Amino acid sequence: MKILGILGSHRKDGITRLMLDEISENLADNVDYELLNLNDYIIKPKESQDSDIDYIISKLKEADVWILAAPTYWGSLSGVMKNFLDCIREYTLRFDKQGMPHSIEPFSNKHYILLTNCYTNKLENLITGVTDQSFRIMDKALSTLGLIKLGEAVQTSTYGLNELNKSKKLELQKLSRKASNSEKKDDQTLKRYIELFFIVAIMVFLTMLVQSIFVKLANFWINYCSFVLIFYVLLAIALHFLTVVKHKRK
Repeated sequence: MKILGILGSHRKDGITRLMLDEISENLADNVDYELLNLNDYIIKPKESQDSDIDYIISKLKEADVWILAAPTYWGSLSGVMKNFLDCIREYTLRFDKQGMPHSIEPFSNKHYILLTNCYTNKLENLITGVTDQSFRIMDKALSTLGLIKLGEAVQTSTYGLNELNKSKKLELQKLSRKASNSEKKDDQTLKRYIELFFIVAIMVFLTMLVQSIFVKLANFWINYCSFVLIFYVLLAIALHFLTVVKHKRK
């Protein structure tokens, strides 16, 4: 099994590297790990001549798990990692006549882990989600390629920080164990259907509860319309949280 650590930070020995190293140092003995520091390569689009992109693509093909590690700058993904994601898309996707991307072999059904960090403190990141945008960009790119997510981790308050605390190390070690045991193609379709079932069931319950308290009308159609309206508002809020807001923030 091969795991590729992809470092997209301007600093080669900062907190981003420490997070990546904590995972790599706790991988199973049978895992072949390699670090790819993006700063060591010239990464340009497909038509460029002086680019190391072909070598990088060969490493991506070989690896079963990709671990993308990049800091959050100005509330978004570091330019080093963003440039990498921009430049690999022509090599890792198939585009139809409308320009819509489609996953291709051998990239689909690989696995990935995301790591990021920021100067923002834990409380502010919990409230505002400063690191969410970094996760969203990486998630969108890799899920479009057909990769399966294993997890993510974030480190806040990195200004002046020189080492990870014990709880963060334990969190990263847990991700390391996931990466070491991810050789099977674990389609999560059933899991998503089960989650959707419970989301809908809870939203129906809450809708009926709201109706029983605030909407006490005898007319069937008014009751029906109010139910649909309340249900979809609650469902939209729940889905927004689960698909957009739900990221590691501490």
